[in-house]
Amino acid sequence: MAVPVGVDLAGTYVEPSYVDAVRMRRRRPLLDCVTARLEDTPPVRPFRWSRGERHFAGWYWAATTGQHVGFESWLERDRLVLMDWDPEVVGIASQPFWLHWHDGKRERRHAPDYFVRRADGSAVVIDVGADERIEPKDAETFEVTRIGCAQAGWGFARVGTPGAVLVGNVRWLSRYRHPRCLHGTAANRLLEVFATPGPLLAKADAVGDRLATLPALFHLLWSQELAAEDLSVELLGPHTVVRLADGGTQ
Repeated sequence: MAVPVGVDLAGTYVEPSYVDAVRMRRRRPLLDCVTARLEDTPPVRPFRWSRGERHFAGWYWAATTGQHVGFESWLERDRLVLMDWDPEVVGIASQPFWLHWHDGKRERRHAPDYFVRRADGSAVVIDVGADERIEPKDAETFEVTRIGCAQAGWGFARVGTPGAVLVGNVRWLSRYRHPRCLHGTAANRLLEVFATPGPLLAKADAVGDRLATLPALFHLLWSQELAAEDLSVELLGPHTVVRLADGGTQ
């Protein structure tokens, strides 16, 4: 949803506050925060939930960081899992800072959902919200956030509900994201076997016992050393064609 007509945000001054490495709350000019490692900051507000609430908050162990990252809804959790699966993401923090600004009548603030550091050193601030639930005041808040991020040289994205098939596949693979699932001998054989693309289960069975091979196979798919046919179109199954991620051979 667009920002309401007549609302001019072009000159909006924004200022972030965050909790630093020694657990001190800092409020600084935006440009002073550009080099801060906000991907390592703790959340600026607690994650609370209670009986009867529509949203469910929790903590997710991210393979990307080896740390727990918070979420405040199932939608945020799904987006978090997808970010954790993205090989270009190297850092994730939830509720990383408060963004403060004055709307001409009163001071306002907003805590974006995630701060993401990418492998090339760039940063993206993420807000999560289903398209149908975005109200005009939310659109205004997201626009202020976008303006502030642009001033800092960060990207900004407001993301909605991802495709159900893709989320289903990646959630399944996330069960095997921990390195303990990677049986070294099985992993090496799987990489050899899938140098020639073929059906998931038949090729895995050719390697050895399923108790060893399938967790390793799903971990390799999670880490994207192996790749499956379009995960956004069809759920993983015994006949899913799997190959080396680069499409080549060893």
